[in-house]
Amino acid sequence: MRARPGGHFDCAAKQVHTGQRYLFRLDGDRERPDPASRWQPEGCHGPSAVWRPEDHAWTDQAWTGTPLAELVIYELHVGTFTPEGTFDAILPRLPALRALGITAIELMPVGQFPGDRGWGYDGTYWFAVQQSYGGPGALQRFVDACHAHELSVILDVVYNHFGPEGNYLGEFGPCFTTRHATPWGDAVNFDDDGCEGLRSLVLDNVRHWLRDFHLDGLRLDAVHAIRDDSQPHILAEIGQVAIQEQQRLGRPIHLIAESNLNDVRVLDPPDDDGYGLHAQWNDDFHHCVHTLLTGEREGYYADYGDPPRQLVKALNEVFVYDGAFSTYRGQPHGRPAGDHGGERFVVSIQTHDQVGNRARGERLGALVSPHSQRLAACLLLLAPHIPLLFMGEEYGEKQPFPYFCDFGDPELREAVRLGRREEFAQFAWGNDPLDPFDESTFQSAKLSWRWPEGTQHAGLRRLYHDLLHLRKSHPALRELRQRSADMMLNDNSQPLLVLRRGASPRQVTCVFNLEPRVAKLPRDLLGLTGLLHSEDAYYRGTADASEAAARQWLRPLECFVLSPATA
Repeated sequence: MRARPGGHFDCAAKQVHTGQRYLFRLDGDRERPDPASRWQPEGCHGPSAVWRPEDHAWTDQAWTGTPLAELVIYELHVGTFTPEGTFDAILPRLPALRALGITAIELMPVGQFPGDRGWGYDGTYWFAVQQSYGGPGALQRFVDACHAHELSVILDVVYNHFGPEGNYLGEFGPCFTTRHATPWGDAVNFDDDGCEGLRSLVLDNVRHWLRDFHLDGLRLDAVHAIRDDSQPHILAEIGQVAIQEQQRLGRPIHLIAESNLNDVRVLDPPDDDGYGLHAQWNDDFHHCVHTLLTGEREGYYADYGDPPRQLVKALNEVFVYDGAFSTYRGQPHGRPAGDHGGERFVVSIQTHDQVGNRARGERLGALVSPHSQRLAACLLLLAPHIPLLFMGEEYGEKQPFPYFCDFGDPELREAVRLGRREEFAQFAWGNDPLDPFDESTFQSAKLSWRWPEGTQHAGLRRLYHDLLHLRKSHPALRELRQRSADMMLNDNSQPLLVLRRGASPRQVTCVFNLEPRVAKLPRDLLGLTGLLHSEDAYYRGTADASEAAARQWLRPLECFVLSPATA
């Protein structure tokens, strides 16, 4: 290869075919794969292969994308969503997701990672698509099919670290720095000497996903762990690339940040010293619902000891911790959400993190009753924010989703086992975690994808369907700014959570009984018309199907959705 300015090298070759293997020979006889490889057909340690994205004949020319406020996100892990664990195997299930009311699929990371099974957050190739999922061509076919079913595709990308096995990038340049500490060792070099090459690599990677795969957005993993003291911040530069691509494509591009900082700087425009991203995750909502329904208070759940009151704050003001003192952290945490609308925040009741980062990967359905599951679904889908569902939650999947991986280094495997045991020690459920390297752990996470008629699974899925279609069809539920939540006492002095969405005369009132006993509807709500009752027999609840629509009593853990008769 010929040396070029700036530490670059290049060479040209004729008649190079798709699939042609190649390696770089560094100082001496060290042969290494291309760290920016687009295809690793023989895994992380094998040679790289030539792949031409332009060979795919796209059919999505009419696709116009999904507006931010209309996102209903379905988080999906390719390897466990189907028995086959491939992109192609997902295609027959797309119509069912669209009919449910999903508008966007969020893929957990698909960058090449060690072995054949893993979550993807230990990937070592930013540009290559995991071969066991079908490789890069299969991802193109998947996105094309999603667009044909009017589904956006958002990809989870990891720019805060590389996995510990198969990572050769550091041999090619100053891509890591000791200037910052991270949970994964040396930080990715965004602001130290020689950082220009790594920053360029990130921005090229953003363009790669948006251009070569026609993706509709990226979910940026753990941006609080992206350390960059330079100006502009790398996240702001990613935001600028997204703006350029959005203008070029003529359709929305969404950048969604996972951040535990409760800080809207990631959303603020660059002119206000922000990063200009489009939305961010809000874990406070999840933690309120989880502690309310499970009673768990260990670890970070210790900060959520008053779920009803804190849930009201999350609905009204987004963040529970917006400068308030956090006992878990031992200091004030977060800052107010300001005037950002509800479409800027993604909320959930289950995610890969909250399910998988338990010792045995139990889903919510394994921890609470069907009544609680229905209540949780109503809280999620009636909240004035973007909802995210974790695959299978819509029918109460009982299979767990534990952490699994496939590292080959014995010492690394033992270090991972030890680290997880130490992490879980703070929780009552932390004993006896599943072995992430046992293939049976991976197999246990495969979805059943079954909701037989007459079962709780079928009833729950009907509830999700009806809530999502009500959310789409009713103007008050499409509007994500006008909302007011409060705890209201009925005539028997029983507290009820009342959430009002939209403005009169078409305002929707959502009443939640958060307690395990019946409660009468407050007197001033008795004249409203019922749009949905979560405990109806139709959803496998306890209400008698013969009861009138204008019910006055909420069953334990029931939600009423009400509107004026003239609406």
